[in-house]
Order: sequence, then C-alpha cells, then structure tokens
Amino acid sequence: MANSGSSRPNRPIRPRQGAVGPRRKRRVVIDNQPSRGGGARPGAPGARDPRPEGRTPGKVAPAPTGPITVPSGVSVRDLSQALGIPVAQIIKIMMGMGEMVTITQSLTDEAVVLIGAELSPPREIKLKHAADEEGELDAEETPDAPEDLEPRPPVVTIMGHVDHGKTTLLDAVRKTAVAASEVGGITQHVGAYQVEHGSRRITFVDTPGHEAFTAMRARGANVTDIAVLVVAADDGVMPQTKESIAHARAADVPIVVAVNKIDLPDANIDRVKSDLASEGLQPEEWGGTTQFSEVSAKKNIGLDDLLEKVLLVADLELDLKSNPNVEASGSIIESRLDVGRGPVATMLVRRGTLRVGDAMVAGGSWGKVRALYDYRGVRVEEARPGDPVEILGLDKPPAAGERCRVVANERQARSLAQQRGLRLRSEEVATRSRRRVSLETLFSELKEGEVKDLNLILKGDVVGSVEAAASELQKIQHSEVRVNVIQSGVGGITENDVMLASASNALIVGFNVRPNSEARTAADRQGVDIRTYRVIYQLTEDIEKALVGMLSAVTSEHILGEVEVRATFRASRIGTIAGCYVRSGIVRRGALVRLLRDGSIVHETTIGQLKRFKDDAREVAEGFECGILLDGYNDVKEGDVFEVYEVRETERTSLDETVPPPTAQSS
Repeated sequence: MANSGSSRPNRPIRPRQGAVGPRRKRRVVIDNQPSRGGGARPGAPGARDPRPEGRTPGKVAPAPTGPITVPSGVSVRDLSQALGIPVAQIIKIMMGMGEMVTITQSLTDEAVVLIGAELSPPREIKLKHAADEEGELDAEETPDAPEDLEPRPPVVTIMGHVDHGKTTLLDAVRKTAVAASEVGGITQHVGAYQVEHGSRRITFVDTPGHEAFTAMRARGANVTDIAVLVVAADDGVMPQTKESIAHARAADVPIVVAVNKIDLPDANIDRVKSDLASEGLQPEEWGGTTQFSEVSAKKNIGLDDLLEKVLLVADLELDLKSNPNVEASGSIIESRLDVGRGPVATMLVRRGTLRVGDAMVAGGSWGKVRALYDYRGVRVEEARPGDPVEILGLDKPPAAGERCRVVANERQARSLAQQRGLRLRSEEVATRSRRRVSLETLFSELKEGEVKDLNLILKGDVVGSVEAAASELQKIQHSEVRVNVIQSGVGGITENDVMLASASNALIVGFNVRPNSEARTAADRQGVDIRTYRVIYQLTEDIEKALVGMLSAVTSEHILGEVEVRATFRASRIGTIAGCYVRSGIVRRGALVRLLRDGSIVHETTIGQLKRFKDDAREVAEGFECGILLDGYNDVKEGDVFEVYEVRETERTSLDETVPPPTAQSS
C-alpha cells in the first residue's frame, strides 16, 4: 500500500501498539492526518466499538420479567434500571397521568404501582419500606443458644382512657410524685420506669391517655410485653379504652385489667366487667382468661395483687429471656434536646448490654455513648435487657420508635445513619401528598375559590409530642382553609425559625418550649407571631380559631323591597327612566336589583339614580312613587317588576359552618 503511486506523501509505517510475539501478524496503519485521534474509522476492520459490549444505543439491558422489589421513594432513574426500560418510557407514562417528572425525582408508592400496571406486559412491583429494612436487620441477628439466655424483666404498658388514673396508679406503684408534674393532670410524654416486687423487677411504660397521642400510645404497645388496661370503676369503658384494647391486640400482647377508683361511692365493678366482657375481655372468675385486679391508686388498695398478676401472666404466657452478652439493641421510647446536655434519648434495651463508650446508631442518628442514666436520674455504667436508660452522645434526637443498636465503631455508625437518613427522606418524599398542577385541578380550584394555607412552624420539647401535635393539626380540615406544617423539630425556638417564618409568612407554635432572647428580638423586628402552649387542647383550639378568621364570610341576600314599573321615559343623554311605584319595603340608591318580566329574571344590575319628582333621593319608602335609572341597562318596559335587595356578610364562628349556595342568578 505504501508504493501504490498515490500523490499523497508517504508516512512512516508504524506498528500497532501492543503487537507482540513472533507468530502474530503485524498490522500497519497509514495515517495521513496524525493530529486526529481515534485510529481506524468506524466500521473498518480492526476498529473498536466504543459502546459497551452487548449494548444498543437508546436501549436499556432487559431485566427479568418477574416481580421486582424497589425501595419506597425510588427515583425515575433507579426504577428504569430495575425494570430494564428506558427512562423516557417512565416519563411518558407519568405525563399520561398528568404529572411531569425528572430523571432524579422520587416517585410516590401509588405512581410506582401504576407504572408497573401500564407496562406491556404489566409488571408486578413490590415496595420495600424503611420499617421492613429494620425488620430484616432483626432477622439477621444471630440466634442465641439456649444456655446463653437469661430471664429479663417484663415490659408493661399502662393504657386506658384519659383521667382514669393511669399516671396516679403508676405513681402509687413507684411511690414518686409524677402525676403532680403533669400539666392539667394529663400525661404529655412517654416515660419508662422500673419497680421491684419481691426479688423481681418490672419495667413500666406510661403512655398518654388523650386521643391526640394515639400514635404514641400505639408505640408504647409495640415495645411492650404486657398491657395493663386501666378502667375507672365509676366511668366504665370509654372510646379511648376501646382504642387501647385495639392497640394491645394489634401488638399481640396479653392484657391485664386494673379496675381503678373502687373506693368511690358510685363505683360499679360488675358493670365494668360486663362492658369489658362484651369487648372480648372475659374475667377469669366468669370463665374467661383475662386477669382482673381491683385497685385504688389514691388509697393504695390492691397494688400488690396487680403486680403479682402481671408477673403471673409473664410466667405463664410469656418466655421472657434474652442474651445479655451480645451487642445491645432495643427501641427508642422518647428523645428530646436538653439544654446543656444536648440530644437525650430514652432507650429500652431488649437484647445485649449497653455500656458507656459503645458506638451506636438509631435511625438517622449516631454517636458514641458518653453517659447513661437510669429512670431515677442516677448515672450508671451499663444497661441490661429490660432496662430503660437515658443516653447522651447522639448527634441529634432520633425519632421515637426507631430501632437502636450498637455497632463496631463510630465510622460504621455514621455510615449506617447516613444511609438510613437518606432512606427515610426518600420515603418521606414518596408518602408526602403532592398538589398536582393540571388543567382539571386548576379549573376546579378556580371554580371553588382560592384555597388558603395557614403555614406553621412547630417546635416541641420531645419528638413524641411534636409528632402527636402535628398529627392532631392535620386532622383540622376544611374546603377553604388548611393547616400546612412547613417545618417541625425538637428544641427551643431560635432566630433561624423566625427567619423561616418571616420568609414563609408562617406562625411559630411552641409546645413546652420557649423562644430565646434573639428569637424574641427577631420576631418583634420581623413581625412574626410566636405562640407557646403547654396543653394540646389549647393548641388545637387556637389554631381552629385562627382558621376561622381566615374563612370567607357567609353571604346572604336580604330583600329590601319590590317596585312596579308603571311608565317609561327616554332621555337622550342618560337612557331610559322608569316611573315606578314602591309596592313593598323600600328602594335605596345603589342597591342591587333584579328586573323581573312575567316572573322570569331578565337582568341584574344596580340602581344608578333614584329621584322623587326632580330631586335626588337616597331611598323611597313603600306607597310612594319614584323615578329609577338602572345602571347600564335601558330595555325597561311597563309592567316590569324590580326586586331590590342587598347582600350581607356574616363572619363565621366555627369551621363547621358552610357557605350556603347563592340565591342570586345571573342572566
């Protein structure tokens, strides 16, 4: 080829790089343009395909056709790779649903299922939530040998209706004054305590009784071994009593009934037992299997009998053993941000022994245990299975109910917490309701009227109270106004909260927390309203009042009078003047008027001018004649009737009040 007679100058013949060995045939390439890279042209013999092997442009490697499992909050790109379909196909399906998505956007659980159903052939997509991953971690734990297991204290949850004496009963058992410190006699937090009966210990978890803390009460049932249902002998079974029974049964734990306040003169124990029997809790003396104990918390009656029955149920129905010689794991009962000590978490150890210096991870929080305190506030060096303990050393307060475990070192704890935090944020995005903007929703919103938002920033002293308050606020719903919690957190109200509230036109609500001096100064300067509360009743009532103030007023029509047209006069410059007779009521200048002809509405307008003879009049009473000029309408005939009315607005005092449909009709 070098001596082919080409007019182009010959270039030196260079061997292909990497050709070695005497048996391998040497290949040469004549490159007339050495400044260009890339070697042989595409398609030429020996040219290398730059695409990955087995890949075709614009296509994704096919995936198995069977069911797939993806995490909740999966992005469009990750779902595309899992399904083996192009990203554009998923975006096209979402556009058909009326929603525009990007390649990195997280999809809701409903959207993921619908995408699988829209494929041809349809694909089954299973979703894995963060709670399922925690269950998998529990399943991965190495089973303990029987000889390594040791008895542990039973974990007992006090449940029941508000004001039935739960905290007073626990106070009598522990012989401490906890009830006196509760605001309004209502338990606002979840606390864990231990008592000794004979030579054995029992761990009690006190749960709030108000309906606003249903989620916290359910969390208490999920970490417990035995549920003690407190029912007042003078009150009987109430709605939250039934809720507590449902939570205990959902957690699959045995129930011991404590009939409290038996010392009151109107106590009726038989009625309580009969009501509970109808709920499926048959007393043992009536042939059932439920243990009943008659107690009086204030008189200290029957407390030993209650503890004995709790231990009896633990021995007969439960095999409460755990291995204390492994890395500790358990559940977060409560957490808060303590001034001076930082994040403080209350953990119930279920397995292993927790020691000072252990590296641990709890959901999206991690840290090294700096100090441990028991339920009395005494500093301890370790906590064994069944013990409630306060932990210092986490980087932030973990969510109540999170699984907490000890890991090898702080590096692993940080990595696991970051992964868990990303999963929780993705799932939060997936489960968060989105307002989809489409022509249909836009038309309906314009038709119904603008929806007003009451933006709130919610701060509390502990995570459980914040969750419960946010849940209670979300229950306040109305077609015209709604509560929008744009941020919630644990700790005092800071200047950053005020800045966010100012930018978002939000109200700051504090539950058992106060603003610092910088926050107060910034709030005064920015005009931000800060409200603080200690009881959740006051919080919800004030928010409802604020929402009522945002409601549009109730409008109603009030008929002023009826006028008959008896003659018409046409004026060249102003239009048709109607000579009228006021048959009833009054007619007022500027009032609204309907023109009726043979009983049908012809037009609606206002009274432009009103005269008595040649003089302008403000109003004309019944039985008098007058001249009326309608605003912007001249087709008036003799025999027409003017119905004069006005629209009155009445401020609403309750969210339950609705706007009546307007009675006026347009032409």
